[in-house]
Amino acid sequence: MILLYDSHCHLDAPEFDPDRDQVLARARGAGVACQLVPAVDRSGWEKLRDICAADPGLRPAYGLHPMFLDRHQPGHLDELADWLVRERPAAVGECGLDFFVEGLDPQAQRDYFHGQLALAREHDLPVVLHARRAVDEVIAALRRTGGLRGVVHSWSGSEEQARQLFELGFHLGIGGPITFERAQRLRRTVATMPIEHLLLETDAPDQPDVAHRGQRNEPARIGEVLRTVAALRGVDPGEIAAATTANAIRLFGP
Repeated sequence: MILLYDSHCHLDAPEFDPDRDQVLARARGAGVACQLVPAVDRSGWEKLRDICAADPGLRPAYGLHPMFLDRHQPGHLDELADWLVRERPAAVGECGLDFFVEGLDPQAQRDYFHGQLALAREHDLPVVLHARRAVDEVIAALRRTGGLRGVVHSWSGSEEQARQLFELGFHLGIGGPITFERAQRLRRTVATMPIEHLLLETDAPDQPDVAHRGQRNEPARIGEVLRTVAALRGVDPGEIAAATTANAIRLFGP
């Protein structure tokens, strides 16, 4: 069986509370050996930790997501520093910048984002990045901080922005949007990008593939992403699976 690594799945989300065990079983049946589960706010860290501790295929990441700005407090950065030492997660995140959603204070976002980048560098952990209408500023912050590695998940930027991230050693997370034929710019990037910078993801319960539009997404459906990426690159899906799984393990650890 092809082994896959879902590099971004919010398995701790309340949408999975009624049937999380069944979702995990379907993922294993589809060949998903590992999943990275990134946090979105401080209140969810304990739940996320416990879910990941109960399944050897789940890897936790702890962070403060920009879209949940109203839930964050400056002291949460201090708590995050303690968690990184005590829990030693696979990554810091989900963190980043979102200039698409109205009402999210840009400077407050920057304060939390820059604080998390500094913690990732200090603790030598990869970062899981959200960058919506903010890719250039995210790239600039990565350059200023230096010494970082990680992934920009749900990639939607330009080919030039992607090239700059590759130069910094960063990966692109590719999920359900790649299955939509109208995503022509994204498809061009994925068709030609260096395979060593490619990760597969679902972002479940969000961003389902075109065949499941409007439904709750889940990690078992990463196979649709895999097949689309393989077709765009003109190679066997097994080749993409092997490369992206190796990339994720190299980034996040076994």
